[in-house]
Amino acid sequence: MQLLKQHIEALVFCSENSISLEEIQASLKLAMGWEVEESELLAALEEIKQKYQSEDYAFELCEIAEGFQFLTKKQFYSTLTALLQHKATKKLSVAQMETLAIIAYKQPISKAEIEHIRGVNCDYAVQKLLEKDMIVMQGKSDGPGRPMLYATSQNFMDYFGIKNSSDLPQLKDLRAPQNEIGTANDSLDEITSEDGMLVLNESDNELNNGDLLQLDEQSIAETNDHMLTDENPDSSELPDRKRIFIENEDLQENSDESINEITSSKDEEGLPS
Repeated sequence: MQLLKQHIEALVFCSENSISLEEIQASLKLAMGWEVEESELLAALEEIKQKYQSEDYAFELCEIAEGFQFLTKKQFYSTLTALLQHKATKKLSVAQMETLAIIAYKQPISKAEIEHIRGVNCDYAVQKLLEKDMIVMQGKSDGPGRPMLYATSQNFMDYFGIKNSSDLPQLKDLRAPQNEIGTANDSLDEITSEDGMLVLNESDNELNNGDLLQLDEQSIAETNDHMLTDENPDSSELPDRKRIFIENEDLQENSDESINEITSSKDEEGLPS
């Protein structure tokens, strides 16, 4: 049984999931006709494990899920995460991301329900998500036609590092802080009115804590009078339309009387008018 360790390495390396001892034994028997005892396999696997513990290798042999698999060492986790995020961003379109989000929060859900939420056909997006192993078919609905139901896959959970759908971010975690209209400035602690006096407590550095700006009723009245004076000039400076109208009427009456007197005098003297 020459190159036993190399054969075992090849089997572990090519296996997509962890490979068990029984699968290794069956593969060696089928390909090479070797009857390998379990103790021999364990000894060979231990040697392989020690070999890849060296810093020269970025991966190692791990015993996982009742089998053996080559996995990247923990110190390279951030690098691989960046690569996976880049690939996912590059491959998943906006429509696929929207469809995946709906399935993640509404699973299990049928394609008709997804299309009802999005308002467009989702055949292509669902098919691409199935190809990328981000979602899986999870039975059929009891509704009319018994449509297929879709849910997120184990690959989706592994990629986002969550145990189940309950670990997904909730809407309250995604809500941005709102700006409340009418909220007092942080620099103004309190604005009160006591016995006709305005009091402002300023916590800013411009005023020491406890300093008060007080305006009594007389000051307020003087300020209001000044504002009224500025906004409404003295009425004596403005033209009195009624007075002008009366003066024009008086002038018209006086003019008419003068004309009548002149006409009367000419008639009496016998002069032509």
